[in-house]
Amino acid sequence: MHIAEGFLPAPHALGWTLAAAPFVVHGARCVVKEVREHPESTLLLGAAGAFTFVLSAIKLPSVTGSSSHPTGTGLGAVLFRPPVMALLGTIVLLFQALLLAHGGLTTLGANAFSMAVVGPWVGYGAYRLVTRLGGGLLPAVFAAMALSDLATYVTTALQLALAFPDAESGFPGAAAKFLGVFAVTQVPLAIGEGLLGVLLFRVLTVNARPELVRLGVLRPDPERAEP
Repeated sequence: MHIAEGFLPAPHALGWTLAAAPFVVHGARCVVKEVREHPESTLLLGAAGAFTFVLSAIKLPSVTGSSSHPTGTGLGAVLFRPPVMALLGTIVLLFQALLLAHGGLTTLGANAFSMAVVGPWVGYGAYRLVTRLGGGLLPAVFAAMALSDLATYVTTALQLALAFPDAESGFPGAAAKFLGVFAVTQVPLAIGEGLLGVLLFRVLTVNARPELVRLGVLRPDPERAEP
């Protein structure tokens, strides 16, 4: 779902950059605050960023000017909340544009808005909804990971439709076309990403339980409490 370098018209590229910028700035402040108040979370922050980098670097051909891939942003959204992922996701996209020619600098704002802003917020919203309905941690993580992926794909498809409306049916026709073509690869990827997130959180609940409790992902276990 990375839109390629130079693919968007200049006004669109600028507009999406301006739209993403406030979220990224706020995310930077949140990251600084998190590290200052809880230096022990630095390792987990780095792991969340690395997870996003690796997953979103798995590139599959899709619509001209873009690609399909997992995103990995749901993990960080659950652990640290969406604002943090606005910064981490944008850093990931910047390095991928510079090192892997995946995405681009002119389209960084559009890619950041879809993958680092919309995706994490939708994923976190799904996570909170499932937990409030009593679904449990792992189903909530699955929903967060899968829907953050799907929300990114939907946003990218709409961005492309805005930039390149259909000659006859305009934006609606272009949106239907982009959404339909993306769905062939993106829906299975979203399901796979959700399952991967469940497996990862099963590991984290064993190996990083104190940190998950501090972050509010897990509740304190009375049986583990000191007398």
